[in-house]
Amino acid sequence: MTQPETRPQHHLVLLTKPDCHLCEAARRTVAAVAAETGVPWEEKSILDDPALEARFAEEIPVVMIDGVQRDFWHIDPERLRRLLSA
Repeated sequence: MTQPETRPQHHLVLLTKPDCHLCEAARRTVAAVAAETGVPWEEKSILDDPALEARFAEEIPVVMIDGVQRDFWHIDPERLRRLLSA
C-alpha cells in the first residue's frame, strides 16, 4: 500500500498596519487564496514589532511565505496560489 504524498505546510504571514487601504484588499486576497489552498495564515501588524516597522514601513502590505518576502503592495492571487502550491 502506498502512502499519499504530503506537502509540508507553508507558513503564510500577511504584514499590515492599521488604516491601510491596500492592507484591506490584501487581507481579502490572502484569506480567499488560503481558504482555497487549505493553508493557514496569520496577520501581523508591523506596528507591534519595531524591526518589522523599520524594514517594511513603506512596502506594506507584505506577504511572507516561509519567512521570505514574496509580494507587496498589490497581492496577486494567481501568483500567491502558485507560490503556495510549490
